Amino acid sequence: MPDNQVIDDVRARYERDSRLEHPAVMAISERAGTVTLRGTVHSLHQRHLAIEVAKSVRGVRAVEDELVVDPRDHWEDAEARGAALNALIADPDVPAETIDVTVADGWLTLSGRVKHQSESNAAFEAVQGLPRVGGITNKILVVTAGAG
Repeated sequence: MPDNQVIDDVRARYERDSRLEHPAVMAISERAGTVTLRGTVHSLHQRHLAIEVAKSVRGVRAVEDELVVDPRDHWEDAEARGAALNALIADPDVPAETIDVTVADGWLTLSGRVKHQSESNAAFEAVQGLPRVGGITNKILVVTAGAG
């Protein structure tokens, strides 16, 4: 079961740390003391800083780094990706750890693998109302055991 207090504490620490640019672009999930960071940052320095700040939060035993470094200024796309990843993590019907999000010029693409069509549908529904998203392509592959 995720520890929302740990997630809230990491998020609060990011918001207070003036060295981190645009902390809202990072999605944070937690399981058994392991925090996973996803999203896009603008430099390796920002990536390392995000990891170190997360490690400093009480209750964090390990940090899984799934951050992408993109030095170009895609603030709006990066913000949309962070919001989409957070929406997927927040939805209990979505296996967020198996789904990735890319955003290009406001167009969101979902990709990954799920076991049931309902999980793909739930992922689409979780992100469809996000602001600054011009459209969504759902490339999530449904892989059913025994099929093929």
